[in-house]
Amino acid sequence: MSLDGAEWRRATVSGDNGGQCVEVADNLPGIVAVRDSKNPTGPALVFTLGEWNAFLSGAKGGEFDL
Repeated sequence: MSLDGAEWRRATVSGDNGGQCVEVADNLPGIVAVRDSKNPTGPALVFTLGEWNAFLSGAKGGEFDL
């Protein structure tokens, strides 16, 4: 799967933390890609829109809280 044309972004709340964050590209048709900001040419995880929305819902609902 090609991620050519991906527009990567970081959360604005990540601030200046030395690059310890992930970047998300949600401008590609039908998928959301996630990569390590420290390794932008490395591998990316790719999710369907349904998978990504389920993750966001769980995160907002506290499903992954320790």
